[in-house]
Amino acid sequence: MHPAYAAYNALGTGAFCLFFPAYALFSGLTGRYRAGFKQRLGIYPRHLFESATAGPRIWLHAASVGEVGVAAAVIGEVVRKKPDCHITLSTTTDQGQHLAKKLLGNRAACIYAPVDFIASVRKALYRVKPDVLALIETEIWPNWLIQAHRMGINTAIVNGRISIRSIRGYLKARPIIKETLAHVDAFSMIHSSDADRIRRIGAPAERIAINGNAKYDLLIRRTDPRIRHRLKKIYNLEGKTPVLVAGSTRKGEEEQVLNAYLSVTRSFPETVLIIAPRHVERTPVIVKMAGSRGIACQLRTDLDRAGRNARVVVLNTMGELTAVYSLASVAFCGGSLVPLGGQNVLEAAVWGVPVVYGPSMEDFQDAKTLLGRYGGGIEVADEKELADTVTHLLGDPDHSDETGRRAREAVRSHAGAAVKHARIICRLLDG
Repeated sequence: MHPAYAAYNALGTGAFCLFFPAYALFSGLTGRYRAGFKQRLGIYPRHLFESATAGPRIWLHAASVGEVGVAAAVIGEVVRKKPDCHITLSTTTDQGQHLAKKLLGNRAACIYAPVDFIASVRKALYRVKPDVLALIETEIWPNWLIQAHRMGINTAIVNGRISIRSIRGYLKARPIIKETLAHVDAFSMIHSSDADRIRRIGAPAERIAINGNAKYDLLIRRTDPRIRHRLKKIYNLEGKTPVLVAGSTRKGEEEQVLNAYLSVTRSFPETVLIIAPRHVERTPVIVKMAGSRGIACQLRTDLDRAGRNARVVVLNTMGELTAVYSLASVAFCGGSLVPLGGQNVLEAAVWGVPVVYGPSMEDFQDAKTLLGRYGGGIEVADEKELADTVTHLLGDPDHSDETGRRAREAVRSHAGAAVKHARIICRLLDG
């Protein structure tokens, strides 16, 4: 056994034995993390796999909501090529699990991923029995990948992404990361920069391909005009009411968004703000912030019952933000006015709205560059520039419409990645 892998397992086993009893007790007493508890140990109901077809078995892993969407797009293309295959999709989070079941229904066995403890991983692999194991984006789990490879299962990382910020951590753990990547048969990366970074942390160069971002395909499929029509009724939006959607905002940023919004309302008092915190548990804090500024708020969960009558709505639900961007006259993507690497600007751009973001976009540099190349995105330095830019766009509809059109074209120019990632998986099946 490679020394780095031996050390990883020694530390992992010690941590598992030390913390698992407390974790089990906490889950039993509070009910938290109870969903999928046994599955995280590699114990799955037999019925999920007993009815599997005689065709090839493919296991995709998507950590949470964003990765599940990518997985769904790739799965759709895999099934077109291999209609007799049996798909398993695993997630780490509860939110991801709910979305997986919603998007895929009976087309896949949706399960929780095992923790990366050698016994749990081996038990899971024996039960699922995949011919190919494909992990989405930046899921690099040593036991999972190494044990799968040793069991004769072909492995891949698809829609692979290594950000500027995350590579620093990987480089610090390069011995175990390099050993893990040596057991991966194919790396289907998003961009040349992702390919370069995964090569730097140990991936064999001859196994790396650049195939684009499958999120583009998923986003394009989601832009149904009926979504906008339905949401306009829910949010009680009439005519051309200006709407600023601030998505995935973070601590230290909501204050700036609210201040900018107040400035915008001096010129456009009818403007509606929909603010969607990255972490829903921040909702009470945002409501308090708004109240201290004399701004009345409503929660998204209240709209179905009471209808919207306030100028500001806090989106306190999961999985709705991409659709809510359809309402935007201007979209601001958070995590960018604070040094947290930004968020996916393309979720807003695909709806044909101008997209504004702050200077911290390290985690989504490629998306930012793409929007900039097409003229669909605008960078601002602070809350004042945010207010000035939104005010300008609302006051110049022609410029705003043209910027939005360019944003949408930027996304559409990169469609087709899901087909390419699916091709990699099918090649491993046939190889």
